[in-house]
Amino acid sequence: MGLYTRVIENKFAGTILMKDLENNKILASIIVAGLIALICGKIANGLYHPVTEPEKRGFQVEVAQVGAEGEEATETVEEVIDIPALMAAASVEEGQKVFKQCVSCHTPEQGGAHKLGPNLAGVVNAKQASKDGYSYSDSLKEIGKTWTYDELFAFLKKPRKYASGTKMSFAGIKKPEQIANVIKYMESN
Repeated sequence: MGLYTRVIENKFAGTILMKDLENNKILASIIVAGLIALICGKIANGLYHPVTEPEKRGFQVEVAQVGAEGEEATETVEEVIDIPALMAAASVEEGQKVFKQCVSCHTPEQGGAHKLGPNLAGVVNAKQASKDGYSYSDSLKEIGKTWTYDELFAFLKKPRKYASGTKMSFAGIKKPEQIANVIKYMESN
């Protein structure tokens, strides 16, 4: 007796054999689909893979090397500013316009009240952190210099660089001409 005749003789066996064939078809379909996906992936990688790799991947960020004692080991190039020439060309009116970004924290008038920052009347050539009634940050007290043009330029350009830990949250004035104008305006009050 062959396979065909056994299936016919036992009607339940035919049902079982058909279910096995159906399961085999499903399993074979899954395997074929997986193989097709795998082959397509390999072909796509072969077609679109770059021929040469870049020397460096991504964007290279330059980080300053720090020495054993914590100071920077790299050279920094500072912009040379001719402060006396800028101060000679400075304008009180232009300084008043630029100072508008300071009025939320400072008052420029003589005898004006302290706000978030101290009153700035008479600050040019005055001792740093010396206004009565204002609580200065320790970092500014420790510097203890006089507010000369040079010191004011350095502070107004980047306050946090000049005195790390300062209470002044202002990022600084980028243009040296504007700094000179603001100093000229503060000097006039």
